[in-house]
Amino acid sequence: MPTPQTGRTLHIGEGFEGPGVNLAHINVLVGPRNGPAGQAFATALATPSAGHAPFVVIAQPGVPTKPLTLYVNKAPIAGEFHGNATWGASQAGIAKAVAESLEDGTLPPEAENDWVVVTANWVNPSTDDLDAVFRNNYRAAKNAIKAAMLGLPSKEDVFAAAREVSNPFYTPSLPQASL
Repeated sequence: MPTPQTGRTLHIGEGFEGPGVNLAHINVLVGPRNGPAGQAFATALATPSAGHAPFVVIAQPGVPTKPLTLYVNKAPIAGEFHGNATWGASQAGIAKAVAESLEDGTLPPEAENDWVVVTANWVNPSTDDLDAVFRNNYRAAKNAIKAAMLGLPSKEDVFAAAREVSNPFYTPSLPQASL
């Protein structure tokens, strides 16, 4: 297993979990408050745009997760249920994942008060299951943080995946070896 990347001021990770309309796709920036992650946190929080209002992730009302985590939605809120999925289930799953990552040592002890996490999160406007959104966002966030801290995926994994590229929105119908 890879070891945590040390000496970096910015760790970047990606997590993807679940099928269909309840899937979660999360990108994370993790690092010291006085580095690029802190700058991204402050900039995103101070510059909301139409349909995108970044907010601090909470474990419970009045209890922000540690390290402080900013939630940035990729999809504009498309109705009450989608809002509940985004502001409720998705952010709760992320809060749990971040706190557990600090508790289990995936994030270093100094992350508690001196680091931040910025998350960019996809919640499908057609989502239909809040529990699935919670579960998938929790797992995707855990995987994204782990990937960020360990420098995953390896280049060998990237090369292997690129030989047969696909994603939930498109899989080439042409034989990729002939391109």
